[in-house]
Amino acid sequence: MAPVLGGARRRLRIHRSVARGGSIMASAPPPLPAIGVGTWAWGNQFLWGYDPARDDAELEACFRRCIDLGFRFFDTADSYGTGRLSGRSETLLGRFALALPEAERHQLCIATKLAPFPWRLGRRGFERAFAASRARLQGQLQRVQLHWSTARYAPWQEGPLLQGLADLVQSGAVASLGLSNMGPRRLRQVAGDLAERGVAIASLQVQLSLLAPEAVAPGGVAEVCRELGIELIAYSPLALGLLARPLASAQPAPKGPRGALFRQLGPRLTPLLETMEAIGAGRPGGLAAVALNWCRAHGAMPIPGLRRSAQVEAAAAARSWSLSPAERAALDALALGAGPRMPANPFQSS
Repeated sequence: MAPVLGGARRRLRIHRSVARGGSIMASAPPPLPAIGVGTWAWGNQFLWGYDPARDDAELEACFRRCIDLGFRFFDTADSYGTGRLSGRSETLLGRFALALPEAERHQLCIATKLAPFPWRLGRRGFERAFAASRARLQGQLQRVQLHWSTARYAPWQEGPLLQGLADLVQSGAVASLGLSNMGPRRLRQVAGDLAERGVAIASLQVQLSLLAPEAVAPGGVAEVCRELGIELIAYSPLALGLLARPLASAQPAPKGPRGALFRQLGPRLTPLLETMEAIGAGRPGGLAAVALNWCRAHGAMPIPGLRRSAQVEAAAAARSWSLSPAERAALDALALGAGPRMPANPFQSS
């Protein structure tokens, strides 16, 4: 392990030397994107083992710590929460937000995603779903998002649903519109269609991490987002926790499907994790901060899933520093190479 880590450090020293020579940066970089909060795990028993009796108080403390440390963007979905707990994430988020003082509550941007289930059809296909989400969120809803694209399997369904979401924006029912899981070609088409009626796309969510870098690869959707002025949001930036787990961790692998993924990908992550540990040495936030700052270095706002106050602290620590161009290049070389990959979202359009 030591020789590999030493090699990573030598590569970083070389990159830093080039950067100091002025051949990489000629001017100050733009401000880094913020970090938001994902709430997929709130209510999810299948992947995260949620138990309301055990977890709700801790989730409320986590939310309160997010507010204390300046997190203002919260992402949820009407399908978050498994089985009888469907919608639980929205319910908890709405309850926690409503308990805030009015001045703090008005600083939030709460975004939910509506799922294009097969029975949600036509321009009014999201009407009841939107009303139900807004009720669970107790009126605390600033952005509505299409959860995934149907372009690959039911392209005729997507257009009317998007027009219905645009209707909600133009009527003043919600402030802004976002998308999820769209590739560059589909994003450009949808943006053009909505622009014809004067509705802008505020954001696009895609899976983006050091184990899912496709969005920021050459020709990826990040280029279209920059061109069109659409905020890029990185979901699963920690790859379900794989990128926040030190090599020397004595903790057992998670149970269930996450554990299977850890066992499948974990043994192949050593070069990446050693480079991340070298970059994060002496900086706050641990590996999680390195992974989050890689997303930010590519112009994306990561929304890590936060369930505990300690996770909030690590995410907040990431905002106190940034990757150098050399460090980003070292991570890019590993991420964009032939290394391990997270499973792709089957509903991601091209």
